[in-house]
Amino acid sequence: MSKASTKSAVNEIHSRYPSIEHLRERARQRMPRFAFEYLEGGCNSNVNLQRNTAEIREIQLKPWYLRDYPGSDQTTELFGKTYDAPFGISPIGLQGLMWPRATEILAAAAHAHNIPFILSTVGTASIETVAELTEGNAWFQLYHPAEDELRNKLLDRAADAGMPVLVILADTPTFAYRPKEIKNGLSIPPQMSIGNVIQMMTHPTWSFSQLAAGAPEFKTMKPYIPDGLSMKHLGLFMNKTFSGRLNPDKIAAIRDRWKGKLVVKGVVNAEDAEKAISLGVDGIIVSNHGGRQLDAGQSTIKPLTALAKEFGDKTTLMIDSGLRAGPDVACALASGAKFTFMGRSFMYGVGALGDQGGNHTIAMLKKQVQQVMEQVGCERVADFPKHLIEPGD
Repeated sequence: MSKASTKSAVNEIHSRYPSIEHLRERARQRMPRFAFEYLEGGCNSNVNLQRNTAEIREIQLKPWYLRDYPGSDQTTELFGKTYDAPFGISPIGLQGLMWPRATEILAAAAHAHNIPFILSTVGTASIETVAELTEGNAWFQLYHPAEDELRNKLLDRAADAGMPVLVILADTPTFAYRPKEIKNGLSIPPQMSIGNVIQMMTHPTWSFSQLAAGAPEFKTMKPYIPDGLSMKHLGLFMNKTFSGRLNPDKIAAIRDRWKGKLVVKGVVNAEDAEKAISLGVDGIIVSNHGGRQLDAGQSTIKPLTALAKEFGDKTTLMIDSGLRAGPDVACALASGAKFTFMGRSFMYGVGALGDQGGNHTIAMLKKQVQQVMEQVGCERVADFPKHLIEPGD
């Protein structure tokens, strides 16, 4: 296949699934219910999960129709690298449980489209595999281990793999209360019920793909997990291994060891932002873990807007959680984000279309962002704030 044909195939959009909503419905049909509910569930009553997207969609943009307009360019520079779009793929744990080889599919698609892919510590592909698929351009998200020795091993592996950005997670100091996961046996420690087995039997595409790929494992963590653990004891081991709550000393120690760019994910208030910046981090991802941790918290767009006014010129502010479409990306950028990340949207794509899901979803979102830019007359991503309609306008 020629380079032109390859590029065309990568950017092809499947006409039957022209939105995230279409992909979500198809993924729901193809995935066992326990896997689908793990993907899209929030915590408690899903209040903040729904608030995230709803409040992003309250934002309005101002178009200019009678000005000179030379065209739009959505390429975006971030930490010294120019990406082809102002969005990337968020870290998601247990991707391979939701769809076989999902981590590898999305990492390869991100590299083909020149957007960032963030690998979770509890992802189902290893640091080394993802680094190979992305030629060292993936980012790594660290769940902070309880022991410094394990932390250092993970940091060194990410550095040796050439990963340019480390993301440390702040918004999971404790395991959330997620009723659907508890009911489906996906709590800690996990278990597989008869109902889950029946669901797998009635979703043969997922089951045969999983059989071919092998049982999902925490591949990055595999060298440190004792052999022969049952599912129950694996859950207990992971519980003991990670200490989710960050503090300034932990961040300072990572900053001293990590020579690349350092980002903290999950900051939603000015006090935490100021502390992180004082410790030498290079960026902040405003996030509430996709609404999966705290139902009583704010949506992500409100703290982003406030933090952008106070810290927008002091650090690189990004956002994750609640974005589901190109207009959502545009509204987040207009509200002060320099870059955006999405997780569920890409997993819906893989669940719906398998190996082609990553390319399709990225190409579709690029087209949606481009259409918004052309509609409002926005030439560059950095110009989006000029189009924001402020309250009272």
